[in-house]
Amino acid sequence: MFDKLAALERRYDELLERLGTGELQGDPAEYRKQSKALAEIQPTVERFREYKSVVRNVAETEELMSAGDPDMRNLAQEELKTLVARRESLISELKILLVPKDPNDEKNVVLEIRAGTGGDEAALFAGELFRMYSRFAERHGWKIDVMSTSETGIGGVKEVIATIEGRGAYSKLKYESGVHRVQRVPATEASGRLHTSTATVAVLPEAEDVDVQINDKDLRIDTFCSSGPGGQSVNTTYSAVRITHIPTGVVVSQQDEKSQIKNRAKAMKILRSRLYEMELKKQQEAIAKDRRSQVGTGERSEKIRTYHFKENRISDHRANFTLYRLTDVLNGELGDLLDAVNTYFQSEKLKEATDES
Repeated sequence: MFDKLAALERRYDELLERLGTGELQGDPAEYRKQSKALAEIQPTVERFREYKSVVRNVAETEELMSAGDPDMRNLAQEELKTLVARRESLISELKILLVPKDPNDEKNVVLEIRAGTGGDEAALFAGELFRMYSRFAERHGWKIDVMSTSETGIGGVKEVIATIEGRGAYSKLKYESGVHRVQRVPATEASGRLHTSTATVAVLPEAEDVDVQINDKDLRIDTFCSSGPGGQSVNTTYSAVRITHIPTGVVVSQQDEKSQIKNRAKAMKILRSRLYEMELKKQQEAIAKDRRSQVGTGERSEKIRTYHFKENRISDHRANFTLYRLTDVLNGELGDLLDAVNTYFQSEKLKEATDES
């Protein structure tokens, strides 16, 4: 580990020196590239330098403890406790910092939420989940754009697809994929019985053109008249678009816009992200084969979280983490919950990296 850290420190110094040269400053594209590389390793190098400083201080303090002055020994002993604790903490932080970064962490997100089992109650819950993520995004200054939605007559949603644009959106939300379960007494339940409903969440990294190559010959594009609310243009123009990716059978329909061109662009955006996610899943399954942990897949086939309204409780079953602030979480205060889940998966990745090494 310390050999890797020393190599990173040398790389950091080299980059810092290069960024100060006129040659690199005269090439904006290369300068941005090297600046980004520097920024990525800077937190690790800073922690490593702090670690080396603490190690030196530990050695100096241990020398003071061997001095003849009793008062000095007592002071040194107390100081040593603090320094040793900090040294161990820094070692833990450095191990996490050395875990390979997810290349998708800085990407925007395609968020898909669908009502699961539970009828109208599931649709209401799906709508609440979308509002929860929307409020969380707003708190971070991220931009939300609804791509398509299928609403019910009672304020719920059968399905909603949206993009969330903002720095680090995927890194924060990537472990939200899976089955979310709600337990509560519906307003229409006269006997007061507790009902259980579900909704599924998919968080996909938004794919760029360079991520997924789509051949036009692999696409079947159909146009049709839009349906539902939308004014005079509904059912009079072929503005709605359905794109089928023939090799995989993935179908995306889009009709929110009155313009066929805009609907096609939105549909291609969703299609590209779904194909990218499929490719990622293949890679992850190959890597995770014969392993106990499926870190990175989002564990979509399993129930990941329960929202229990009567107890004002939210429990994440993967991280074994519970909060009794369900109302706050649904209002977008997701920070503590997401931090706990991310910490859990970071520790799992660290275990894998340690096992492999």
